[in-house]
Amino acid sequence: MGSIEDILGELEKDSYISLLSKLIGEAKFVQNNPPDLVPVEDKIGSHVLDVLLPYSTDNGGPLNIKQVSYVHGRGNLIIEYPGSVPKKVVSFVGSHMDVVPADPDTWEFDPFSLSVDGDKLRGRGTTDCLGHVALLTELLKKIAQTKPPLKSSVVVIFIASEENNSIQGIGVEQLWADGYFDNLKGGPLYWIDTADSQPCIGTGGSLTWSIKTTGKLFHSGMPDKAINALELAMDALKPIQLSFYKDFPADPKEAAYKFTIPSTMKPTQWNYPGGGINQIPGESTIAGDVRLTPFYEMDDVKTKIQGYVDEINAHVENLESRGPVSKYTLPDEGLRGRIDISFGVPLPGIACDLNSIGYKVLYNATEKVIGYVKPYSLTGSLPLVYDLQKEGYDVQNVGYGLTDTYHADNEYCLYSDMSNGYKVFVSIISQLEEV
Repeated sequence: MGSIEDILGELEKDSYISLLSKLIGEAKFVQNNPPDLVPVEDKIGSHVLDVLLPYSTDNGGPLNIKQVSYVHGRGNLIIEYPGSVPKKVVSFVGSHMDVVPADPDTWEFDPFSLSVDGDKLRGRGTTDCLGHVALLTELLKKIAQTKPPLKSSVVVIFIASEENNSIQGIGVEQLWADGYFDNLKGGPLYWIDTADSQPCIGTGGSLTWSIKTTGKLFHSGMPDKAINALELAMDALKPIQLSFYKDFPADPKEAAYKFTIPSTMKPTQWNYPGGGINQIPGESTIAGDVRLTPFYEMDDVKTKIQGYVDEINAHVENLESRGPVSKYTLPDEGLRGRIDISFGVPLPGIACDLNSIGYKVLYNATEKVIGYVKPYSLTGSLPLVYDLQKEGYDVQNVGYGLTDTYHADNEYCLYSDMSNGYKVFVSIISQLEEV
């Protein structure tokens, strides 16, 4: 019998593109932006199952296939090819079956059907992350067809609800809570949802925040009798951001991990109750996020930011304001402008262990297939990786889409990159047989 590489060969192009075409054809129905767009990930899962169920143990094949659903129509898939050595495993996790929304009017081609332009495979989800779902499905199919005698079990987990976690208890965090990752500790765990065909050795944490400002609504012709909630939001946010950057500057370890930017705090949304253009609003809400490199702690960030807010509220009269009658207190009325902050669920990032067997194997496979290794880090965030690493899992991140097209109009990936990704996965499996 030949080597694992000989047995598993290369990605079968026609089969891969055929499957990916079916997945991208469902992209419209797996857009994730509740409450308007709630994905039905089973539409993706059904195509994966069409490919793999003929090789399931129920049909006399080698694959253990489990669909885990917490909400109707939104299942996760866990597929295992059992190895001969108990507790020895390599897992490929994190490829998700939902996508971010796409507006067909702003695209140069239909986002919800696969189009092929030379090496480009175009459509919503090709890079993030349906291209990886198809890639790993094809890998599992080939393993099931050829039945290589592996010591390591190969486990793939396709997840739901990755692009928006405002609805809890559906995807990977719930799988983790219910013990579906317990058997994956016996070998490297590769999170397959990054890009550019290189190891992603560091990710950022994400913490959403929302600041509500309260002032006094009044006629815009008499601004001296108002506390302008919009101006308060602008003038309060600036010292908060400046304090954040003072307390959380670039850490020296960020350079070693090749982060291109430090931790950041910025607004991304602004809302107010409405009303006439001649009304000074008494309320507004400004929201955004913190992206935190993994060398700082989320709890420290929350404590510090809350402290900035408390300081502003205690001395709101000292805020720099805008013009001779712009102010944030009305002493004669006993009124003071106020800001209140709330936080979302923190999602910490990680710095991967560069001395682990998982990284060394990925490094070797990348060098062999791609020809060079250029690891990178970014302040994009991934779910669960922090918890997994904290519990002792050898978590490594890699992916074969393109960073420039993540969440962008006119998304595409390259078939050549996905084909190389298949070879990297095969090399990883082969190398681990010798460990």
